Amino acid sequence: MPAPRVLVTRPAAAAAAWVAQLARHGIAADALPLIEIRPEPLAGALAQARQRLPSYAAVMFVSGNAVTALLGDKSGSDHIYLEQKSAAAPANQAQAAIETRAWSPGPGTTQALLAAGWPRARIDEPAFDAAQFDSEALWAQVAPQVRAGLRVLIVRGGDAAGRLAGRDWLARRLQQAGAQVDQLLAYRRAAPLLAPAAQARALAAAGDGTLWLFSSSEAVTNLRQCLPAADWRGARALATHPR
Repeated sequence: MPAPRVLVTRPAAAAAAWVAQLARHGIAADALPLIEIRPEPLAGALAQARQRLPSYAAVMFVSGNAVTALLGDKSGSDHIYLEQKSAAAPANQAQAAIETRAWSPGPGTTQALLAAGWPRARIDEPAFDAAQFDSEALWAQVAPQVRAGLRVLIVRGGDAAGRLAGRDWLARRLQQAGAQVDQLLAYRRAAPLLAPAAQARALAAAGDGTLWLFSSSEAVTNLRQCLPAADWRGARALATHPR
């Protein structure tokens, strides 16, 4: 029996990458992004955070979108070369920039950090065989670094109105351990406006054997919002996390 066609619901850039990866494994897949990513302007708080990076012992990026929003990538004109910034900074700031670590919750974020020029030796991430790629798995790796007074910046997303959104588990755990935590809104996540063709594809996938791939409960919520009258009782889904 042939494998079912997969419908990837991640944001557009990530969905395209997943579709390509699945194709390399012989799995037919389509992208149906159910979360729209809107980066914050490269000014104001983001610009200030870029300048302050050397003052943090660690910067936790909640996703690849957080990395791209703050750091760009090597192909972009707004890319930050941390080594160049270090050379232009006073000696004490240069040393801080060299020692600043990036905390990543999973392989996708790590790849975005590498694309942005962050040295692999200064990236901490969950073990390759971790049961989940999330804050808890990351904490298992970085907890030995945490001490009272440690300065950590968490770069994360917000809702469509610009309010910080998502889990606060790691921020609370750091604060309980005595760390000083700042949080930065790097992008906004919003429900997409599905074009008629996308709506038709979604409705067909509700009962034609398609395997929906969900990596976010927010995508499920957005799907219900986009198609409130759809009947999902015949649909099949693969979820990457208990939530």
